[in-house]
This record gives sequence, C-alpha cells and structure tokens, in this order.
Amino acid sequence: MASNTFQLGLSQSQILELVKDTRVLREAFEAGSLPAMAAKLQATLHSLENVRLDIGITGGTGSGKSTFVNAFRGLGDEDPSSARTGVVEMTVEPTPYPHPKYPNVILWDLPGIGEPTFQAEKYLQRVLVDRYDFFIIITSESFTAKHAQLARRVLQQSKGFYFVRSKVDVDVAASRSRRPSTFSKEQVLSQIRDDCLRRLEAL
Repeated sequence: MASNTFQLGLSQSQILELVKDTRVLREAFEAGSLPAMAAKLQATLHSLENVRLDIGITGGTGSGKSTFVNAFRGLGDEDPSSARTGVVEMTVEPTPYPHPKYPNVILWDLPGIGEPTFQAEKYLQRVLVDRYDFFIIITSESFTAKHAQLARRVLQQSKGFYFVRSKVDVDVAASRSRRPSTFSKEQVLSQIRDDCLRRLEAL
C-alpha cells in the first residue's frame, strides 16, 4: 500500500501543522466565537481528508507501542477498537489503526524488535518499510544497539523517525526509592533526556 503523502506536496511538518490548525479551528467554530472562520475550517478539513499519512510505530517488546497508538487515537486500552496491549508482545504482524477523526491518518502497530537475533534490514523488509511515511521508535529503556541499528537503517531508506522514551515515570519512581534523601525529579529527567540526545547524535 503506497502512501501518496508526498505526491500531494505536503511535508510531515505541514501535515502536523494542518492537524493542529484543524483542531483549533474546529474548537473555535463549535464555540460560536468565530463563525466567519467556517469556510476556512471546511477547507482545512477537506485538505486533510485528501491526505494519506502512514506512520509506523515500532520499538522494543513491552515498550508501550500499542498503548501509544491508543493514546494517539484518544482511546483507552479496553476500547473495542483499540490496539491490543499486554505485558508480552501482542503484535505479530503490522496492524493498521485509522485515526477516528482523520481516517486517512493511519497508525501501524508494528511487531517489536525484542528478538535476540534482531536484524534491522530483515525487520524492515518484513514490515514493508516503503509503506510508511515515517516511523516513531519507542523505548522504555536506554537507547540500545537495536534501536541504533533500526534508526540507521530507517535513515538509509530515506525515511524519517521520531524517538519516544516511554515509562519515564517508572525510572523516576525507582530513583526516588533508591535515593530518597537526594532525589531530584528534574535531575532524573535531565539525565534521561541527555542520554537520549547523546545516543541519537551518534547515529
């Protein structure tokens, strides 16, 4: 399934800005405060309806990929149309989940990269890398060699990616438990952020 996002001449940043503008305009219009913006709202919605955007959500097993998909779509894990979540890998094949309000925005819940023999090239072939406009790589731990391998291969395929560090609250709680007298939430968050940036810059 080839995406036509770039055929339409819209960049990722333009698409994301379009989503943001649509939300703001819709709220203003429904509130009745800016009725003159109705025409612009309709034009914005029409533009978004004609854009196809395929986003690959990947990362380690148990990192929260499916939970991220559900949160992005505004759904809880128990919603009938939500992505399956669990403490073990629940996704064995790429599974598409359209956004409820923007059905042409498709989030693909991809299998995890937790296998000991993980190879990025074979993985991307398996999930059909050309299908996606860009990737979101999620990890609930430090940026590992597997994440680096995947990120490099994604870039080599002329695809972009965003890196998401999940379950930060677990690290914060663990640090508070280990060092209650010297604990600093800001310091822990800064350490996590700096570590991610350092590893990403090394790609």
